[in-house]
Amino acid sequence: MPLTAPSSTRRVVGDWGSTRLRLFLIERGEVAARLDGPGTTALTEPAERVLARMLSIWLAGGPLGTITLCGMAGSPAGIVPASYAPCPADAALWHRARARRRVIGLEVEVLPGLSWRTADGIPEVMRGEETQVFGALSRDPALARGDHLLALPGTHGKWVGISDGAITGFRTAPTGELYAAITRHTSLPGPVAPGADEHAPAAFDEGFARGLDRCTEPVSGALFEARAARMLDARPRAWSMGFISGLLIGAEVAQFGTGHAGVTVIGDGALAALYLRALTHLGIAAQTVDGEAAAIAGLLGALAMAQGSTQ
Repeated sequence: MPLTAPSSTRRVVGDWGSTRLRLFLIERGEVAARLDGPGTTALTEPAERVLARMLSIWLAGGPLGTITLCGMAGSPAGIVPASYAPCPADAALWHRARARRRVIGLEVEVLPGLSWRTADGIPEVMRGEETQVFGALSRDPALARGDHLLALPGTHGKWVGISDGAITGFRTAPTGELYAAITRHTSLPGPVAPGADEHAPAAFDEGFARGLDRCTEPVSGALFEARAARMLDARPRAWSMGFISGLLIGAEVAQFGTGHAGVTVIGDGALAALYLRALTHLGIAAQTVDGEAAAIAGLLGALAMAQGSTQ
């Protein structure tokens, strides 16, 4: 099944997350243009109005086919509620659970998130990351065969199990959200000052090593060093910021990556490189997949399934 829209159709796909909206205009099977907008947590008006205004820019250049969105577009703050499809789920099951509504006369389909419960009954949900996972599988057929572990670092980092192309389960580490909460709303990093939110690379490495060594002490105890070192060793805020970041990332990788022969990291730039470095340090074979490219591939795959279901 092709992953692109017919050459005669202009379509739009988009990834609407909590922090940003990315829309891509697809022409002749390629990304022809891009628009960026606010994430759902930053909206000051209804999501439908934001989407309508942005689509109008491309409508001025000609008709548009179905709009396909993933992520928080299906949340209560988004366009239309799109529930969670239960795991195990392959791309076809995921796509069948999509929701629809019309916006300025255009058909908009919103892809669902995924849900899972561990053997101990722990609930898990994701929105948007599944699109990147299915996109990565379409870009690398080897990942669609056999069992694999994929890591998607971010605000709510995901560690996703794959078996023969289906997502079988996943765990979440809210590392990015924890870092933001700790550094903005606690006394651990110290008072804010001009330039003080920069990271000290050496401090990141210290925290990184502590987090990767799970036998040293629990993260909750190690975190307090960010404050105590300022009190006794005159460490600056930049040191504390770097230490906290390294500690949280190291601890996440140690918890979810240990015991696996290989991990594929789906992410962007420097953040993905940090996870790759941590996995390599633990002796785990790792490779990276560009996060935006994976998201676009997943959305184009959904477009292809939508076209196939109407033919």
